[in-house]
Amino acid sequence: MHEHSSSRRRRASIGTGTVALSLGLCLCAGQLIAASPAAAATTPAATQVAASAVVPKVTPSIWASSARSLKWGSTLKVTAKVIDPTTHQVAKGTVRLQGYSNGAWRTWDTETVKNGVVTLTAKPTKTAWVRTVFTGTGYNQRGTGSFKVTVKASGAKVLAEAKAHKGALYKYGASGPKRFDCSGFTKYVYKKAAGKSLPHKANSQQKYGTAVAKSKKQIGDLIIFRNGSYGYHAGIYAGNGYVYDSPHTGARVGKHKIWNSNYVVRRLVA
Repeated sequence: MHEHSSSRRRRASIGTGTVALSLGLCLCAGQLIAASPAAAATTPAATQVAASAVVPKVTPSIWASSARSLKWGSTLKVTAKVIDPTTHQVAKGTVRLQGYSNGAWRTWDTETVKNGVVTLTAKPTKTAWVRTVFTGTGYNQRGTGSFKVTVKASGAKVLAEAKAHKGALYKYGASGPKRFDCSGFTKYVYKKAAGKSLPHKANSQQKYGTAVAKSKKQIGDLIIFRNGSYGYHAGIYAGNGYVYDSPHTGARVGKHKIWNSNYVVRRLVA
């Protein structure tokens, strides 16, 4: 079978919270298989039917982009184009976006090819191998080579981890996973969500990460409340003037309004 290949076209762009990948898909031409001697001895009409019945399916050739990365909580966007080189027309079928986890390929999104282009999306929560698979009537199913999507820690991931411990009871000197004091809470959350190691003391934590102006603070930033220049309490910025923290004896982890203007902001994740 002769194979006709289209040139590879890729397009990769990164917007806010979005990674776009352009995949070029090319389908190879099939050819008739000659009728057997037995079939040749039948009537012309029967010979024509037999020949038509053994036309092989077209096998696609698919190209995938190289590895990409995105922040946790953002959307992976894959755009694919499918063309049949025998007709130079858009091939009809569906494309699936799949991720590999727990020893198997799992479908994240499935879309029908329309006007030659199909867009698929997913929100992977951890680094994974990804591929696309095209299936259409008259075509053999074919997947792309897999490509790696690296999911990086983000402020959104830090905040999600902080929220996961809402209601945990305060205990002096505790650093999780069931009970926390203030710096034990921030220490645990940053380690679990971003692999960052912090000391178990609010005053020491204010020396970690990058200093950020109060007006530029973002969700997931570390907030250290101070008495003069001494850091006495730690929390994680939740947006709109709130923090997640473990306040004091008798209280529980939760979302609380920032009550003091004497605080510093430290950024530990981008």
